[in-house]
Amino acid sequence: MTGIPRRTLIETALLAPAACALAACAGAGGTSGSGTPEDPDKLTFVLDYTPNTNHTGIYVAMEKGWYREQGIELEVVQPPEDGADALVGSGRAQLGMGYQDVMANYLGSDDPLPVTAVAAVVQHNTSGIISRKGDGVTRPAALAGRRYGTWDQDVEKAIVRSVVETDGGDWSQVELVPANSTDEVTGLKADQFDAIWCFEAWAGQNAKVQDYPVDYFAFRDIDPRFDYYTPVIVANDTFLAEQPDTVRRFLDATAKGYLYASEHADEAADILVEAAPEVDPELARASQEYLADKYVADAPRWGYIDPERWASFYTWMNDQGLTPERLDPQGGFTNDYLPDGDGE
Repeated sequence: MTGIPRRTLIETALLAPAACALAACAGAGGTSGSGTPEDPDKLTFVLDYTPNTNHTGIYVAMEKGWYREQGIELEVVQPPEDGADALVGSGRAQLGMGYQDVMANYLGSDDPLPVTAVAAVVQHNTSGIISRKGDGVTRPAALAGRRYGTWDQDVEKAIVRSVVETDGGDWSQVELVPANSTDEVTGLKADQFDAIWCFEAWAGQNAKVQDYPVDYFAFRDIDPRFDYYTPVIVANDTFLAEQPDTVRRFLDATAKGYLYASEHADEAADILVEAAPEVDPELARASQEYLADKYVADAPRWGYIDPERWASFYTWMNDQGLTPERLDPQGGFTNDYLPDGDGE
């Protein structure tokens, strides 16, 4: 989601194996696996950043009491300095919010975290490049001769370079400058850069709310290999192995939350803002309306991860040599715990 400092997300993912080792990867205890509404299992879900519309389904399911109906008492926590993935990998949280590209940094390490993606929150990658309207950056090749605000991460730069060159542009002519703003629109207004990576669901809607004209192109429109999963819900592997029924009950309630948000965007946005008053209500509503038909989109059900699309991106990463160890293109995710049908 835009507003997330991608530098922090990726760097903490690189540090995650060490954090897991320090925590002795103690397993994801704290639940019995046989919770009831009267005696619920206590689970911890760690966000990837501050609350936003990527998380709305979680807050809706909590407010509607759907976790409690499934015998779950869910605590939602902010990520620590070492990141959501490290907290889940260490077992200090059973579940959390992650990203397929960020996961690659530890799945492709020589000490991978015991973390698996169990559901796609949004079905298609809604990220791309945003720029000031009228500057002419309406396609990747137009980044040549412009300042691109970068977090100086290998995966990020490889993706941007790939779309520029696919479009016939000269990557050597793209000026890389530090992305010193966590608010893309503010950075564009302040002329810190001419273009920057963003998520249309947040930065794009933020620009509309601020009535600030922008241009935007999506990565997946340039190369279908970049239609990877971002964000995803991740789970600790020990928790998955020891309490599969608890995972299914959690995902059943979560699916209902996201399906409700897709059908009742304004109410869902209000639930998010009530739970997290720091979220701008106008932006929450605009973003929620944008995401309403994207939680499921063309998938057979909420949360489904297409094995071919997942593998396509990791195969591309392997071809680029972006991780110390080769990624298993079919590794790091499962659809086994998703509810059948529509989550009802």
